[in-house]
Amino acid sequence: MHYVSTRATSASAARNPQLFSDILLGGLAPDGGLYLPTEYPQVTGAELDAWRKLSYAELAYEILRKFATDIPDAALKALTARTYTPEVYRNARAGESAAEITPLRVLEEGERGTLVLQALSNGPTLAFKDMAMQLLGNLFEYALAKNNDELNIFGATSGDTGSAAEYAMRGKRGVRVFMLSPHKKMSAFQTAQMFSLQDPNIFNIAVEGVFDDCQDLVKAVSNDLSFKARHKIGTVNSINWARVVAQVVYYFRGYLAATTTNSQKVSFTVPSGNFGNICAGHIARMMGLPIDKLVAATNENDVLDEFFRTGVYRVRKSSETFHTSSPSMDISKASNFERFVYELVGRDADRTHDLFRKVETHGGFDLSGAPGSDGDEYQHVGKFGFQSGRSTHADRLATIRDVAAKYGIVIDTHTADGVKVAREHMQPGVPMIVLETALAAKFNETIVEALGKDADRPAGFENIEALPQRFVVMPPDVDRMKAYISEHTGL
Repeated sequence: MHYVSTRATSASAARNPQLFSDILLGGLAPDGGLYLPTEYPQVTGAELDAWRKLSYAELAYEILRKFATDIPDAALKALTARTYTPEVYRNARAGESAAEITPLRVLEEGERGTLVLQALSNGPTLAFKDMAMQLLGNLFEYALAKNNDELNIFGATSGDTGSAAEYAMRGKRGVRVFMLSPHKKMSAFQTAQMFSLQDPNIFNIAVEGVFDDCQDLVKAVSNDLSFKARHKIGTVNSINWARVVAQVVYYFRGYLAATTTNSQKVSFTVPSGNFGNICAGHIARMMGLPIDKLVAATNENDVLDEFFRTGVYRVRKSSETFHTSSPSMDISKASNFERFVYELVGRDADRTHDLFRKVETHGGFDLSGAPGSDGDEYQHVGKFGFQSGRSTHADRLATIRDVAAKYGIVIDTHTADGVKVAREHMQPGVPMIVLETALAAKFNETIVEALGKDADRPAGFENIEALPQRFVVMPPDVDRMKAYISEHTGL
């Protein structure tokens, strides 16, 4: 299996296909594009039948071995077995099995269809990103140990990526983590999860701005190829291909758990800001998983919803980005969206490069086909199964109250966005699976507003906000960020 950049034009430095191990540590391609396989591996009906009997770790191995063909089977099997154990994913709710890793719970069955919640908050930081980040930490350690090398991870978070990455990488040999987050724009729980870590290989940097400013800094540093090479910079954001592939697994798991035969289809609704999680669903669908619809649920920062309704991708300025009660989706420049656009324009790297150059120069592009637009590829969105919807703070509160009253489950704010939008797209005969984002305790301020009481917390998280915190505050300045990295790596 080989990989190519979405911007692999004739002049691109990433034109030559790479192996999985070649791109594992790097993140962005040298030309600024994102890596994708030269073709998607296909899954047969016989494989799906066989996979119904597998544990989550075994399923992860079977899927990952299609992408990481240069990692020996024995090593990959050991890595997945070590990553996906009940001991790591011990935070299952009452009535859920930690051994299932991502258990399903049917919420509604009726004439409108079946609504299912896939629990993804059982990991060490209580968020879906643990599903990929725990594997990524083990993959990084394996790759670095082979060459006695080291890696400086430079990432950005709107809330959950940071803590998931830091918990996965803390104490890992040869790894340092420099994590950017928007200053005072995460929940108190999210902030405490990250900033309370005292491990010497963890560096938290609160950026005076919004998440998009943090993401822009990561891309600017990554695009300085000499600095990146000298300081051995890698990333754990969803621009990292291995991170996305690890998330493909729970789409397969959800489908296999919700169906009994391969003739059945399911749909997924995914709370989405950076297009990473739902991109994994798109990849699963391209591999042949019988997915009917992929529904992107946004909050008030509705860049993705606008595109899937109109064909116009219009990035908002920092001043136009709302600070909401589902803060992990407070994103107005979806970095993973480029992977889908590359497919939408027929894998035309030159066109993809031009469109995303226009994002930088003009703030977006228009594929609606209207007079004066940049193209008419929006007409092909339907064949990829995408739909979308939008949720607001009022919707969030109403959905949290409704789900708690009807089903006795307290869901977090992002999952509430997903449930609200999923209900608008349900179809009879096709189960709609909502991918949970995090445990409600991470966004307790809004839970108290909705229900008048605190969300339950797993053992070990009772007083996390009271722990001492270690972080620095910096402006969104690329040169200052590079100087900080240089100072703390000694390179």
